[in-house]
Amino acid sequence: MKIYNTLSRKKEEFVPIEEGKVRMYVCGPTVYNLIHIGNARPMIIFDTFRRYLEYKGYEVNYVSNFTDVDDKIIKKAIEEGSTAEEVSQRYIKECKKDMAGMNVKPATTHPLATQEIDGMIDMIKTLIDKGYAYDSNGTVYYRTRKFSDYGKLSKKNIDDLEAGHRDIKVAGEESKEDPLDFVLWKPKKEGEPAWPSPWSEGRPGWHIECSVMSKKYLGDEIDIHAGGEDLIFPHHENEIAQSEAANGCCFSKYWMHNGFLNIDNKKMSKSLGNFFTVRDIAEKYDLQVLRFFMLSAHYRSPLNFSDSLMEAAKNGLERIVTAGEKIREVMSNGKAGAISQEEEKLLNDAKVFVTKFEDAMDDDCNTANAITAVFELVKFSNSNLGDNSSKKFAKSLYDVLSRLCDVLGIILEKEEKEVGDEGYIEEMIAKRAQAKKDRDFALADSIRDELAAKGIILKDTREGTKWSRS
Repeated sequence: MKIYNTLSRKKEEFVPIEEGKVRMYVCGPTVYNLIHIGNARPMIIFDTFRRYLEYKGYEVNYVSNFTDVDDKIIKKAIEEGSTAEEVSQRYIKECKKDMAGMNVKPATTHPLATQEIDGMIDMIKTLIDKGYAYDSNGTVYYRTRKFSDYGKLSKKNIDDLEAGHRDIKVAGEESKEDPLDFVLWKPKKEGEPAWPSPWSEGRPGWHIECSVMSKKYLGDEIDIHAGGEDLIFPHHENEIAQSEAANGCCFSKYWMHNGFLNIDNKKMSKSLGNFFTVRDIAEKYDLQVLRFFMLSAHYRSPLNFSDSLMEAAKNGLERIVTAGEKIREVMSNGKAGAISQEEEKLLNDAKVFVTKFEDAMDDDCNTANAITAVFELVKFSNSNLGDNSSKKFAKSLYDVLSRLCDVLGIILEKEEKEVGDEGYIEEMIAKRAQAKKDRDFALADSIRDELAAKGIILKDTREGTKWSRS
């Protein structure tokens, strides 16, 4: 199996540090709002890659964090009159709900930054002791130039970075030894959450969080570090500098990064009015369609989101799900008894689609080609399965299709949802509206959750809350 390593800028044969085991870290979202479809892409892509590693027999320790202390979270808490913890906990819950909707498996561990502060303080102490960091009036900075390999992931030259640095310094930056030094610890501002440290009461910088959480749950050296390509610089570059200086060894053998997501060939932004949360998409499509759409292109390629492409993904997914239904029908109503010789030959012929699928996934997680192999299997099944087919033949075909779909996270058979009556729905919407007036966001969220579990999707508009059946 080969994967494209951002570090070397080429495809490399994947060889884990420990035979049969994979240690993988994927940067998770900052939880201050509902996740958007740009957040969804790495979640879906690297969940699929994890599933394939498990399909190949690897034991995968998959860690993906939640950044639950950040300027945006604090800003949201101030706006609401709540706390940063209340905001982050609410949106972690919402994020997990969206992940479940996209059939993203829970990570082995979902660490929270606020629960790992002691480890961050320890690593910062180590960096100071080794001369890689310094305290300046309660702010701790990393000496970027001291790390000789700085820029090896992003291929940025440190002298070019210096030349491009702004002449006008940001307030408070005059305490830096060098404009390129970045923050490891910062003193608290009024009203912000803070933790005691040897340097000041404050909170960690963003980059140190992932270095520490990766070290704690996966070890000093890991197999794969992954995330969106927007994280290559400075986040992942800074993680390497911190981790390798503190731990004295290679941080990650392989680096995987997914490409950007555009909307109708434009960058997604709130100002352009083309910003979509996963919840927005769920109002129009089953989130399985979103997942299928994300896998329809190679993960490193830019991906363009549009209504027409989502409709195409919906139709493609329906072809696969319908084929699954047809096979299950034959499993129930087909001939009893043994598989015929002709059916044995057909099953042997079907192995070519499994080989094509595995070849695609072995070639840097090429899900687009893997989906093509699944479509070929579907066509083969539709052509060779009929009223005279045996139940056992149908079951064997279904097992093949199901295994491949499971790697892609495609659900072939969904449970029927129970739907409440309209009077009950309206009553619950009114109860939720009162809870929001009373600033009881936990109750409001639990009502939304209960209705969502029954297949009722709520949409808050200026005219009030509208509802629809999923």
